[in-house]
Amino acid sequence: MTTQSVPGAIYLGENTCVFCVWAPFAEDVILRLFPPVDRTVRLAPKDHGYHSVTVTGVPPGTRYVYLLNGAVERPDPASRYQPEGVHGPSEVYESDFAWTDDSWRGIRLRDYLFYELHVGTFTEEGTFDAIIPRLQRLRELGITAIELMPVAQFPGGRNWGYDGSYTYAVQNTYGGPEGLKRLVDACHAAGMAAVLDVVYNHFGPEGNYAGDFGPYFTDKYQTPWGSAMNFDGPGSDEVRHYFIQNALYWLRDFHFDALRLDALHAILDTSAKPFLAELVDAVKEERTRTGRHLYLIGESDLNDPRLLRRREQGGIALDAQWNDDFHHTLHVLLTGEQTGYYADYGRIEQMAEAFADGFVYSGQYSSYRRRRHGDISTDIPPERFVVFSQNHDQVGNRLRGDRLSMNVSFESLKLAAACVILSPHLPLLFMGEEYGETAPFPYFVSHSDKSLIDAVRKGRAAEFKAFQWKDEPPDPQSVETCDRAKLNWEMEGGSRQEALWRFYRELIALRRASATLVASAEVQAGIRTQCDGTLLVALRSFEGEETALLLNFGELEVTAHPELTAGKWSRWLDSADEVWLGGGSRVPKEFVHTRESQITVGPRSAVLLSREMES
Repeated sequence: MTTQSVPGAIYLGENTCVFCVWAPFAEDVILRLFPPVDRTVRLAPKDHGYHSVTVTGVPPGTRYVYLLNGAVERPDPASRYQPEGVHGPSEVYESDFAWTDDSWRGIRLRDYLFYELHVGTFTEEGTFDAIIPRLQRLRELGITAIELMPVAQFPGGRNWGYDGSYTYAVQNTYGGPEGLKRLVDACHAAGMAAVLDVVYNHFGPEGNYAGDFGPYFTDKYQTPWGSAMNFDGPGSDEVRHYFIQNALYWLRDFHFDALRLDALHAILDTSAKPFLAELVDAVKEERTRTGRHLYLIGESDLNDPRLLRRREQGGIALDAQWNDDFHHTLHVLLTGEQTGYYADYGRIEQMAEAFADGFVYSGQYSSYRRRRHGDISTDIPPERFVVFSQNHDQVGNRLRGDRLSMNVSFESLKLAAACVILSPHLPLLFMGEEYGETAPFPYFVSHSDKSLIDAVRKGRAAEFKAFQWKDEPPDPQSVETCDRAKLNWEMEGGSRQEALWRFYRELIALRRASATLVASAEVQAGIRTQCDGTLLVALRSFEGEETALLLNFGELEVTAHPELTAGKWSRWLDSADEVWLGGGSRVPKEFVHTRESQITVGPRSAVLLSREMES
C-alpha cells in the first residue's frame, strides 16, 4: 500500500471488494458488514496510515461501517454512497454503467456557455432524472454546458450542496450515483458538456466524521467554516491524495467534462508546490491519457491572476475562473445598490475594464476591504473568465434570495443578458433567468442538530448587516424556504417571458455565428472600449469582421457619435426593437457611418452592429 492507494470500497466484481481507508489516528480498524452479509473483518495496517483488506462474498449494495479502536463506529469518509444519509452506513457501489457516450470528447473551452442549476429546485421532483426532459429545451436555447451545484452527500434532503460531508458520495435524495450518470450521459447525447461544482475547502458541519480518522483539518488556518483543510501540514500528502482522487473519480467514473472548484481563497496552502498545482497536473495527465477536453474552473474572490497564469509564469494554470468584478459592476449599474461589497462599484468605466481586461480591481484601493485589492489580468485571454449577471451566490446571498427579475425593469433584464452573452468572456446563466423567473433562491438547509440550526440562522442574519437590509431573512431550515425556490416552468409561456427567452436565444445564436464574439485570445487583441456618459461601446475586430456593442445603462435614450470605422454598417440586434417587446429601434437596419454620424440608443438598451472589413 502506497500513498497512491485509492480510498473507499472498490468493487472488483464477483462479489469481491477492496476496503481501503486512511486512518492514522486508529491503531485498529475493523470493518463491520451489515446483514445479509453480517461479518466483521480486521483491516491490515499499511504504510502512511492506510488500512486495507480484500473481502469476498460482498455483493454490491452491502452496507458497512468502520469500528475505530474498538470504540467508535463511523461511515467511510470515502464512501461512494450513503443511502441512509450522512449518519447511516456506507454502501458498496458497483460502478459499472451502460454509457452511450463513447465517441464524446468534450468541447473547446471557448465554446462553453454555462447553465448553472440546483438539482433540488430545478424541477418539482428535485432529481437528476427529472432534469433530463428539460435538456432539449436548453439545447434549443443554445446552452453548451450544464453546471450542477454540488451533489456530494449532505444532511437531509434540502441544501445548496456546500455542506457536503462525503466528497465521493452522490446525494441519495437526488437519485444517487446511477441517476447522476444517467444525467451526464443524457447531456452528452444532447451535445452538451457536464460540469460539476466540487468543494475542497471544507466539509459540511453535520455528519462530518473525517477528523476521527486522520488529520484532514489543521488549526494553523481558519476559514469561515472553521479549521482549514490540511493541505500543507503533517499528513497533508494523504489529504491531497483524497481530493485529487475525488476529482479524477468525477472525471473518470461519471464522465464529467469540467469541475468548478469552490472558494479557492479558503484553500490555505504555503507549500512550494500547492495542492491546486498538483490537482492541475493530475487532470492534465488525465486529459493527455484520454484525449478528452477536461477543464478546471476556479472560484476565488482574490482577483489573483496567478491562478490562471501558466506554470512557467509562476501560476497555477487553472483553465478558467469566475469573475465577480464583472457581476458587481453590472449589478450596480442596473440597480444602483452600493451597500456591502457593491460600494466599490458603479462607474461605467469599470464595466469597460471588465470587458477588456478581466478584473476591475487590479491593485487599486478597495473601500470595502480597506486595502488594495487584486492584480493586473490584461495578459489573461477572455476565454479564461466566466461572467454572469446572476448565479447561486449573488442571488442566494441576498436577504430574500431575490433575483434580478424582481429588482429591475424588463428592458434592464435584456440589457443584462446582452452584456453577459455578448461579452468577450464565457457566459454563465443561472437557472430560470432566460425567461425572467421570479421564484427566490434563498439559502436553505435540513440539519438535524438544533444548535447547528440556530447557528446557521444567526450566521445568515449576521452576513446581511454589511448590506443594511432590513427585516429577517427566510428561515433556512424551513421546508417552505426551499419549496419557494423551485422554478415555475409555467412562467416560461408568458408573453414577456417568451420574448425574453427568444431574446436570449438570439443573443446566443449571434455569439456563436460571429468570429468576433467568440471568446478567444485572438479576439482580445482587437477589443477597444469607449465610454460616453451612460453609454459603453465595445469594439472588436477579427477575421474580416468588425462589431460594435453599444450598451446604454441610463434611464434616458442617448444620442452619441461613437468612434466607429467609416463605412457601411448593419444592425444585427437592438433590444429596444418591437420584436423584443421594446419601444422600437432608432437605429437603421443598414447605414453608412461618417465622422458626422450619430446613433441613438434607447434607455436601458443594447445595440449590436457589424460591418465587413475591407481585405
